[in-house]
Amino acid sequence: MLPRAILFDLDDTIVQAYTRPDVAWFAVAEEFTAQLAPLAPSAVVHAITASAREFWSDPERHREGRLQLFEARRRVVEGAFARLAKDGHKAPSSEVARRLADRFSAAREEQITLYPDAHQVVDALRAQGVLLALVTNGAAELQRAKIDRFDLARRFHHIQIEGEHGFGKPEERAYRHAMTTLGVAAAETWMVGDNLEWEVAAPQRLGIHAIWYDPAGEGVPPGSTAKPDRIVQSLSELLPGATK
Repeated sequence: MLPRAILFDLDDTIVQAYTRPDVAWFAVAEEFTAQLAPLAPSAVVHAITASAREFWSDPERHREGRLQLFEARRRVVEGAFARLAKDGHKAPSSEVARRLADRFSAAREEQITLYPDAHQVVDALRAQGVLLALVTNGAAELQRAKIDRFDLARRFHHIQIEGEHGFGKPEERAYRHAMTTLGVAAAETWMVGDNLEWEVAAPQRLGIHAIWYDPAGEGVPPGSTAKPDRIVQSLSELLPGATK
């Protein structure tokens, strides 16, 4: 049975946006092979991956970074180059760091695509009377651009962007505000998304039914304490009568 309302995440749930950053970084680094020499692109990507892991591990820095994503990526690359220099390598210049980060940002935005069944599923749910909210973190301009590009605004009863409201997941008020706007209680609501903290653990603490979107079918990572109420590999599985 369907709930009264469903809160959907945007990135890597409705649109395929930021999966496999290591692969994306390597593709961009190869474009900069000459500027990175004598360092190999693979060595630079390894340093960037380590720098990114450290940067995004801090909750406050994470929030600031997702609201200024392009600048955050510049800081990540600068951190990677500093690591390389500390290890005795001849690191590229800060200008190369900025250009590399900006090229990565541009490539990521260019590569965003709509999941094939997203429109169909959202439209079918709305036609069956389900109240729908799109609840996404990130900067207002970037997220609005995706919403406009993929014709999403008219499909949802409520659009909630962190950069426009001043709060985002996993803050309790992000979920409470969406439910209040739709006029529903937690027991009547599903949350659907790919992030085990933002779309599973945090909403579950409020009594929301949490559905984890796992399109790759990899399963919950070992050691994770999150326990989704349900796991789906395609959005179509949300529809009544759908088979996996």
